[in-house]
Amino acid sequence: MRILHTMIRVNDLSESISFYEKFFGMKLLRKHDFPDGKFSLAFIGYGSESDNTVIELTHNWDTNSYDHGNAFGHIALEVDDAYKKCEEIKALGGKVIREAGPMMHGKTVIAFIEDPNGYKIELIQKGTF
Repeated sequence: MRILHTMIRVNDLSESISFYEKFFGMKLLRKHDFPDGKFSLAFIGYGSESDNTVIELTHNWDTNSYDHGNAFGHIALEVDDAYKKCEEIKALGGKVIREAGPMMHGKTVIAFIEDPNGYKIELIQKGTF
């Protein structure tokens, strides 16, 4: 067994695909529209789905906003240098909501970014956890 993907619902599929490509270097792996169901799915990630866990972006055509609730936390990505990555993201117009630094009560260097839909992306600096 292995984890295949994590699904998040998005308001604007093109905007979300562009965000993950621009700020995190992910690639669109596949996209399917389902006109009868009025939704689209896009799978993004760093490599083939046969070898990597990916993110599924779901866009329901008749829905323009979602309530995230209080159960979902964040998506975590490993980065070489969280400080540098935060500066790059800010320079590209991204929203850093927690600057890079050691986590509370620990030494792991983390930062948090917010995507266009309000989802949190945690950056974890390689070698600090």
